[in-house]
Amino acid sequence: MVDDQYLEAHTVGELKQRTTPIEILDYDPAWPQRFTEESAKIRAALGETTCEVEHVGSTSVPGLPAKPIIDIVLVVPDSAAESKYAPQLESAGYRLRIREPEWFEHRLFKGANDGVNLHVFSAGCPEIERMLQFRDWLRINAADRELYARTKRALAQQNWKYTQNYADAKTNVIQEIIARASRPSANRSR
Repeated sequence: MVDDQYLEAHTVGELKQRTTPIEILDYDPAWPQRFTEESAKIRAALGETTCEVEHVGSTSVPGLPAKPIIDIVLVVPDSAAESKYAPQLESAGYRLRIREPEWFEHRLFKGANDGVNLHVFSAGCPEIERMLQFRDWLRINAADRELYARTKRALAQQNWKYTQNYADAKTNVIQEIIARASRPSANRSR
């Protein structure tokens, strides 16, 4: 969980408070196509720099309600080496908003109209595997998908100073779901 000081220190540009409630929509079958379009744009901008581009987050799970924002993981050789990829992403319309050197050298770029969260990590970062495991588990486990949906809808009813506060509030249920997905018996049932 991050506090206001952390957000202020790691935000590039102005840190904006929420003025509207969190919007959770029913699953939209157009979300995978939006990811495909963004992925093509990212690959065109970066060329060989791109190691991997993955659709993650709730919009990547059929049937799961979500904020209408496409979350994407971009894997590059070294996310700390911004000069190798940031100018190309900025030329393609993405804006660097978060820089977290002490958390896996994570970078977050926002897409046009804030409709995309582009998370940049270095190849081999364990957070990538965690995000993919969570996505893949929710795709096959209806009970946990429903638990996560209920949690998100309930939390969206609250007022949050920053969107990150809402994200942090989901941490316990996410950890609970990942723990189930990580059990050896869960991996055999895939």
